[in-house]
Amino acid sequence: MSDKVATAKKNDFNPQTFLSTIGKGREMLSFGKRSTIFAQGDATDGLFFIQEGKVQLSVVSEAGKEATLGILSEGDFFGEGGLGGQLTRTSSAIALTDCVLLHVLKKAMTYAMSMEPKLSAMFMRLLVRRNIRYQDDLVDQLFNSSEKRLARVLLLMAHFGNEGVSEMSIPRLSQETLAEIVGTTRSRVCFFMNRFRKLGFIHYDVGDNLHVRSSLLNVLLQDEVGESTALAARNPTAPRKKRSEPPPEHGRLLDRDRAKRPTLPGAERRRNKALFPGKTANERISLAESRLESVTSVERSRFRAVQDALTNMHLHAEGSKVHGQGDGTER
Repeated sequence: MSDKVATAKKNDFNPQTFLSTIGKGREMLSFGKRSTIFAQGDATDGLFFIQEGKVQLSVVSEAGKEATLGILSEGDFFGEGGLGGQLTRTSSAIALTDCVLLHVLKKAMTYAMSMEPKLSAMFMRLLVRRNIRYQDDLVDQLFNSSEKRLARVLLLMAHFGNEGVSEMSIPRLSQETLAEIVGTTRSRVCFFMNRFRKLGFIHYDVGDNLHVRSSLLNVLLQDEVGESTALAARNPTAPRKKRSEPPPEHGRLLDRDRAKRPTLPGAERRRNKALFPGKTANERISLAESRLESVTSVERSRFRAVQDALTNMHLHAEGSKVHGQGDGTER
């Protein structure tokens, strides 16, 4: 009978309850706005689970340059480096708003994970989700323009994706902080934020909040070709203006010169349909392949012509050199 009671108690373990209530090795801490939760270089004494509010993680290099790693909100955790053997904090955590955090000591967390498989599985899912987020951030940094990266940051902070939500309010961050998160300069953030505001994607509140609307998703979904086509369709007689863009920072390429993702199959089909109207799918594919083959053959013939010209110039130079040496010998 006692074994059944013990088994029932073990099965009743709820990871969500464990990570949201106080107990042995777990305590609730409150931090005011702009308060330092821990600083880079402090000793690791456990990890934190956010119950309310938003937290900013940042790091400072040896040269004194500061970078923002991310903005965390309710349901996120941070400071888990001690579980992996880190003795000191590698970043700083600051409360962007009034926060309520659950602080769990390292020993309490490791013991609970060793005794409760449900907690271990849940924490593993959270770690995998964070790893996927970091990979998405890296892809976003490599392939997307700073305008799209800024739009993505605002949408992620607003937690868009919930059905029926068309507008969310987020803490109003400084343009320097947004520039650190996006990986660009403050002037470019100012330029794009003004554009978003004029287009109605965002609007500022009287207080310290920024309202983000779901229409900001259009910035992520559109491409340069689709945008110019839509503008031309709305006003065919209007002269095409070159898209205004703030000057890039020193040593960086313009957004339009950044690497682009491979064309999606759907976009390729739409492009072929526009190039060859009135044709079936197989006919469009054949025409596209033949056009590509003809272009390739033309480029190949041009390469051969240049190569032959260079070869002839080299042979002519060698012949002139030998002829000049022969004349000198006869003299």
